[in-house]
Amino acid sequence: MSFKYTVTAAAAALLAGTFAANSTELRLSHQWSTSDVRHQVAQIVADEVAAADVDLEIKIFPSKSLLKPRDQYKPLTRGLLDMSVLPLSYAGGQQPAYNLTLMPGLVKNHDHAARLNESPFMEAIEEIMAGDDVMVLVHGYLAGGFAGKGKCITSPDDMQGLQTRAAGKAFEQMLAGAGASIASMASSEIYNAMQSGVLDAANTSSSSFVSYRIYEQVSCYTPAGDYALWFMYQPLLVNKSTFEGLNEAQQNALLAGAAKAEAYYLEEAKKQDAASAEVFRENGVEIAAMTQAEFDAWRALAQETSYKAFVESTPNGQQLLDLALSVD
Repeated sequence: MSFKYTVTAAAAALLAGTFAANSTELRLSHQWSTSDVRHQVAQIVADEVAAADVDLEIKIFPSKSLLKPRDQYKPLTRGLLDMSVLPLSYAGGQQPAYNLTLMPGLVKNHDHAARLNESPFMEAIEEIMAGDDVMVLVHGYLAGGFAGKGKCITSPDDMQGLQTRAAGKAFEQMLAGAGASIASMASSEIYNAMQSGVLDAANTSSSSFVSYRIYEQVSCYTPAGDYALWFMYQPLLVNKSTFEGLNEAQQNALLAGAAKAEAYYLEEAKKQDAASAEVFRENGVEIAAMTQAEFDAWRALAQETSYKAFVESTPNGQQLLDLALSVD
């Protein structure tokens, strides 16, 4: 067997034998540390399944130990990987519609994100996933903000001339429109890029800012607050055929664990923003806040850049965007 993902020989061997008809072990890959909320979500599901005693085990491979961050979705669609927690927009190259799950200014706050998860918009996204033989076990959005090495980032004017990392295609389009130069990389690479002078600024989730210790490299942090520009859908996914191949007791245990994990995910996501600001403050980093006028300026820029590009490049893009914007 050969495929073009960047994996170690050991990882390739693991993936090649991931699922067989009588298997009772599912392998779950993600890129984060074991202290990160997304790992904890996966661990809740694994623990609940183990406690159910249904001859099913979930083995978690954290910290990109099995696959690189952006190399997880295709193996998941092919049944070479059973489960993953990942930003769905990482697969926007394969399914352009997924880029709408990381769109500037589209999500207002965490409760709004939860309503999106139960909306016709998410039903349309899940229908696309089903066509890829993938299904959602745990919905979850995380908020985030900006961090700068030499200045605070609150408005589009602050980005002029900076080398920045943007989390996702839509943010890259918007920040480029603000005059920034874009360096694409996974959130796990921000620290080294800032340390080496490759980056002047970055935006990512509140939890990633903390778990990757970005506070050691920046002078100012703009967390998600009353005006959160950055929300990213980061679900726990499972290969649909793998799930359907489990017996009823195993499926029920997995779904019960997922329900518990989803409730935890929402509550923890709400806590992440304030907690991240406190960590940065404790480490001597200035904390900035975005005003409504600055938020409105970002959204106006997004309408000219990210929203427009999405509609032009995505089949049924306007319909999907309208579905998302219709959720109050």
